[in-house]
Amino acid sequence: MKIVADDKIPYLKGVLEPYAEVVYLPGGKISPADLADADALITRTRTRCDRQLLENSSVKLVATATIGIDHINTAELDSLGIKYCNAPGCNAASVKNYIASALAVQNRDLSNLTLGIIGAGHVGKLVAEAATAMGMKVLLNDPPRADAEGKEAFTGLDELLKVSDVVTMHVPLEHGGKYPTVNMADAEFFAKMKDGAYFFNSCRGEVMVKEAFLAARNSGKIAGALIDVWPEEPELDPRLVQAVEIGTPHIAGYSKEGKANGTAASIRAVAEFFDLPALKDFQLPPGTLPDPVFPGSIELDRTLPLWQQINRAILHVYDVRSDAAALSGAPEKFEELRGGYWNRREFSAFTVYGASAEAQRALAVLGFNIG
Repeated sequence: MKIVADDKIPYLKGVLEPYAEVVYLPGGKISPADLADADALITRTRTRCDRQLLENSSVKLVATATIGIDHINTAELDSLGIKYCNAPGCNAASVKNYIASALAVQNRDLSNLTLGIIGAGHVGKLVAEAATAMGMKVLLNDPPRADAEGKEAFTGLDELLKVSDVVTMHVPLEHGGKYPTVNMADAEFFAKMKDGAYFFNSCRGEVMVKEAFLAARNSGKIAGALIDVWPEEPELDPRLVQAVEIGTPHIAGYSKEGKANGTAASIRAVAEFFDLPALKDFQLPPGTLPDPVFPGSIELDRTLPLWQQINRAILHVYDVRSDAAALSGAPEKFEELRGGYWNRREFSAFTVYGASAEAQRALAVLGFNIG
């Protein structure tokens, strides 16, 4: 068996070699010739998987180590008889940590603010838990879930936009169907937002209409923005980079745990499809992930206000402003910053000591260990 894999997928090398010839290539440069005699392709978002790439190949399975599948033309792969699979939820906790950091850098008590979450899937649900633990009121908008589960737990889009102090996008990229999301954040969307609200987008760049966002930002309709995913990336419009408070190079889900989860899911998918029993329940061995860059123990002062204790723990682990500074200083290095991303660990790799009982409860929900 022959497998072609994106060479930026971590922790993959050596796992499949006992069962297959594995060729590692840059994801954006994988060509039809590379796949002519391959049985499987393990990829990330930088490989456009469509008829042009795969029609003359012997590929039977495309496994992407990502949540999203908008780089896969599912209709064309269906017509070619090629199975495809993703890694749902693999980096949901990483995005939760990212949004928590973006809220923590506001350096204020969030208990009188409302977070509107658009898209309440794997990621949105965890973001809701984090924001609630940080004291915010949370509103959820997810029409497909509302259809399936009833509308009681969900808020209509117009109402959410009207009352939310921060609106954060966590929808899949849908071009059609009952609830398309391409260009969802358009001029009408921003006009309906609460004056002076903040806009976060860490799902897909195509969800946002660039010119509509710039008009809303430049007019002051929205007070600020965090953008992790960009229209036309990796080429960035300088106007967008300048218009955001926090701009990062598509790394919200790039914790070491998130990447490891995506890799493990892809390995299990390959094992299931090609009947490799030894790998069907594959998990990365303990100790595979590198130690955190920052000390794994966090000492807090229980006499501080609750929000300050929470924020200090979050920002000890990850301060999103560091990634924003790297991109704003060199937006042309978008792919380089992404490809060589630093050793970011999740809250679950850290233990908190000295927190008040109330802070301990909130930090446990966020994912910290309590000492």
